[in-house]
Amino acid sequence: MGFGVFIHRSDSVYDDSPAEQYQFPSQYLGRVRACLGDWIIYYEPRKVAATRGYFAVAKMAEVIPDPKAPGMYLALIEPGSYLDFINPVPFSGTEGVVERGVLNDEGRISGRAQSAVRAISAADFNRILALGLDEHQPELPRTGEQDAMLFNAGLDEGALAPFAFEQERVRVTQLSSRIIRDRLFRRLVVQAYDKRCAITGLKLINGGGRAEVDAAHIRPVEANGPDTLTNGIALSGTAHWMFDRGLISLSDDLDILVSRHANDPDSIRGLINRTGCAIVPTRAFERPHPHFLRWHRENCFKQ
Repeated sequence: MGFGVFIHRSDSVYDDSPAEQYQFPSQYLGRVRACLGDWIIYYEPRKVAATRGYFAVAKMAEVIPDPKAPGMYLALIEPGSYLDFINPVPFSGTEGVVERGVLNDEGRISGRAQSAVRAISAADFNRILALGLDEHQPELPRTGEQDAMLFNAGLDEGALAPFAFEQERVRVTQLSSRIIRDRLFRRLVVQAYDKRCAITGLKLINGGGRAEVDAAHIRPVEANGPDTLTNGIALSGTAHWMFDRGLISLSDDLDILVSRHANDPDSIRGLINRTGCAIVPTRAFERPHPHFLRWHRENCFKQ
């Protein structure tokens, strides 16, 4: 087992869904299998417009032949392991390249940097993950929220601490902590939506400086919904309640749908922003994915 870097392009011709599967040709089979049961980092190459660099982490569960494409294989991602970085990490920064393993003996970038699948050292993995999940200034909890988190965490030491690593070993166990993942997912979604509710359009900040908006999963974690930004949406408390209970939903074109079973549909429509469409980020890779919106309409929305 070992850590790896998988190149993923948003305009890829491969049948990739980073939170679920990664399609690749047989030439990379050995390298992919070397990552089985371990964590990989997704990287978008610099030649892609508006590249995200290193943008997510996930755990590889299985490798199988692609039943739909002869000669191709699928790396299956362990459900619930995928996590978008809250800070996309560029290939290089002020101190040079982040992934030191791509340098040759002369300190120059080698052809290895072009490999779609490559092994990565624990030190490089640690460095990229620390940058990608650096929370800077943690958001303040709502009144009473910190007490609730402490209660739910019990005596789990460090439950509220920022994402941390041991010096000699990457603390990948923290990547499975629901408390940590929820906190990181909230920050990711809230910052992408500029602290604004996608349904009402309201951007309310409380006296403590915290946005009064929730980070909602479109497909819930309990239903194997991943912690990816495309499965998230920023909602005010009331809109979140209605969304989870199927009183509102979204079309693939982001039109806001109101259930015919709502007892007061006119009041619900009065809460919706004047465009009638969800207010979402401008960049395509940050918007709700039709795959998750379709799941919500089919499994939650009371049509």
